[in-house]
Amino acid sequence: MAITGASGAAYGIGLLRNLPGEKILVMSRTARAIIPEETEYTVDQVEAMADKVYNDDDLFAPIASGTFAYDALFVIPCSESSVAKFACGIGDTLISRTFMCALKEGRRIIIVPRETPKSAIMLENELKLAKLGVVIMDANPGFYPKPQTAGEIVDFIVGRCLMRVGIDQKLFKTWGSY
Repeated sequence: MAITGASGAAYGIGLLRNLPGEKILVMSRTARAIIPEETEYTVDQVEAMADKVYNDDDLFAPIASGTFAYDALFVIPCSESSVAKFACGIGDTLISRTFMCALKEGRRIIIVPRETPKSAIMLENELKLAKLGVVIMDANPGFYPKPQTAGEIVDFIVGRCLMRVGIDQKLFKTWGSY
């Protein structure tokens, strides 16, 4: 999974905390700067939640190869700058290279852009990715579970990400289950 430099680091940390199985993490330089500004976590604490951590400039990491197998790629939060790179096929960082490999290998890709309002360019980039099979899951929470805290709003998005790849979640009650 990747955490890029969009506001909303709590979404990435929430997914990292709740994602079962082996977790591989890459954070952009900007994400590393945002984490201590937006959350109560240090970068070291976030990295400790993962099984493996690679630097975004390490294009020799195993995940930079299409032959490296994994179930799904999450980019959460996903900056619109990253969306633009992905839509244009630019693979100049480990995050963007891993995305390119996941796309060409037909792996599940879920990105969580956290930007509003969106320009026509942003929407066109997201549409291009959606047409290629990328799941665009904006950080738009549902309010039917009646969240009382920012953490519960984050849990809704994290739970939806887990559901999208077939992982049972207990972070919020689904529609009609209460």
